[in-house]
Amino acid sequence: MFRGNCPTRLDEKGRLKIPADFKHVIDRKYDGQFYITSFEGKVIQLYPLQEWEKLEERVLKQSASNSKVHKFLDLTSYYGQVLEMDGQGRLTIAERLRNLFGLKGEVAVIGMLDHISIRVSEEYDSHAAANPMTQDELDELPLRARD
Repeated sequence: MFRGNCPTRLDEKGRLKIPADFKHVIDRKYDGQFYITSFEGKVIQLYPLQEWEKLEERVLKQSASNSKVHKFLDLTSYYGQVLEMDGQGRLTIAERLRNLFGLKGEVAVIGMLDHISIRVSEEYDSHAAANPMTQDELDELPLRARD
């Protein structure tokens, strides 16, 4: 599981050094292949390829005529790219994606349990501060063990 925020930098060639906390998970559980994409064009999602394939299987179980499925596939393919981690634990993000998302320098690398989100650090700081969870939202989540 990927947990927490592990800020890092993109180098001048667009390589993202996977933070050590996340690299340990990858080395234990995955093979170093990833699918990078976005669902809405605002946040980059980085999935270990095995996790992405599980998501694809769930999507394929939906009706082929479902317009939301088509839109999801269209967008995730448009932004999508298969990546492989190099021997130094880096992923090269395509220039097109870096430009579309304004990725350079400091980035927030956020664990989302089965995948990682990548965002411009300043934008993520602003987003997190402006969007705290409300008590109602917290109450709707299964955070407490039920006896």
